Amino acid sequence: MTSKEEDLKYILGNMGIEILESIEKGASNIETIKLFSGIPVSCIRGRIPVLLELNLIGQNTKGYFITRKGTNFRKILEKNKI
Repeated sequence: MTSKEEDLKYILGNMGIEILESIEKGASNIETIKLFSGIPVSCIRGRIPVLLELNLIGQNTKGYFITRKGTNFRKILEKNKI
């Protein structure tokens, strides 16, 4: 894992990574993210703008979705068992 990916991991924290995983698994709005992850809505609302700004997720009329960058980041995390 590169320094950039380490930095992303620490910026997101465990909750941010769990939210990203939930979106990867198909959660597309705050309520489904909450159901998939068990994270409180207030925490989800705080992390979503960060995930959007870092281009790890995107948003369209159907809700949130994981981007290519987000998928690649998740693969790196999985590979490194983080």
